[in-house]
Amino acid sequence: MPVTLVLGGARSGKSAHAQRQAETAAAEAAQAPLMIATAQAFDEEMRDRIDRHRAERGDGWRTLEAPLELAAAVRGLNANDVAVIDCLTLWLSNQMLNARDLPSAMDELTLALTDCPARVWVVSNEVGWSLVPDNPLGRRFRDEAGRLNQRVAAVADSACLIVAGLRLPLERTD
Repeated sequence: MPVTLVLGGARSGKSAHAQRQAETAAAEAAQAPLMIATAQAFDEEMRDRIDRHRAERGDGWRTLEAPLELAAAVRGLNANDVAVIDCLTLWLSNQMLNARDLPSAMDELTLALTDCPARVWVVSNEVGWSLVPDNPLGRRFRDEAGRLNQRVAAVADSACLIVAGLRLPLERTD
């Protein structure tokens, strides 16, 4: 089944786009869509943000929390599932904060996506168009996010960029 990478900046509409696509596909398959969430509520603002996202999705969605073990969550999907992973950059932050081996984690995730029988939309931030971070951790995150997005794009069946709520299909250059 196809994997679609949905890229965009903060508040670009990328999550809403992926959710609409998944809701349509899930309705056609007579399935409840699945949100594979990577966020962790480390503070009150993030708890409020997570609660808001859940409320916006409504009761028709199932939710699976996978802040660290995203590859395992993807491997647990079956051919009838329709899922949105939101989002890769939060998962990457979690990996970095937990001093995980990033190349190995990325390998596991891309292999799981390659073998995934479900229809999946993978949401990620495009962070490389902003200012160069003023500290080593910020620069490392920006660089690793770019690498992660490239690796997922390489195994995805399609990709799009969301800007101001508008969809721009992306195509391979090789």
